[in-house]
Amino acid sequence: MYDQTPLTPTSPYKDGVYALESHHAPKDLSDRIALRIVKFMRIFADAFFAKRYGLRAVVLETDAALPGMVGGLLQHLKSIRHIRDDEGWIRELLEEAENERMHLMTFIHISQPMRIERLIIMIAQAVFYNVYFWTYLFAPKTAHRIVGYLEEEAVVSYTQYLEGIDAGKIENVPAPQIAIDYWSLSADARLRDVVIAVRADEAAHRDVNHSFADTLTAG
Repeated sequence: MYDQTPLTPTSPYKDGVYALESHHAPKDLSDRIALRIVKFMRIFADAFFAKRYGLRAVVLETDAALPGMVGGLLQHLKSIRHIRDDEGWIRELLEEAENERMHLMTFIHISQPMRIERLIIMIAQAVFYNVYFWTYLFAPKTAHRIVGYLEEEAVVSYTQYLEGIDAGKIENVPAPQIAIDYWSLSADARLRDVVIAVRADEAAHRDVNHSFADTLTAG
């Protein structure tokens, strides 16, 4: 079965399941800026993708796979520049990037975007990568907070996706083999099982990035 072990000891974790209804209340200007950026992005996503959750997931995961790789790279450079241990941040961030990439590979099989949609994905990736890179370079705390808030919204989106499946509005198709293998799902797993697994991943990334931002604030 899918392993929901928390990614860090500091992650909110209760009875073997991440708390879905978790929100970090902004505490300073940096937090408020991060939250407003994410809320603006949510408006864009709602306007363009509405309830097309399969395509929405593809675009979301295209961007979500970037922060961990950017953060891992810059933390790696910082570690060797200052000749000191990274305290596990690099591996954590790179594992997050790989996990989000697998989300994308999974939903590509489910939604099968058209050429124009793939073009939108490429543009979104190029823009978000460069914006996030420079944000992390000069304001890593804000960068981690942005990801934390993005993951909060991701949990909401996947919860709505799940509600659509349960209501019969979205066909509960068989899970693609890539998802069955990655999350060790049963051979007869369906889309609903995939969405539950992905939502748990997003909740974990939410908690980890808010924890990283808190650590940088304290430091």
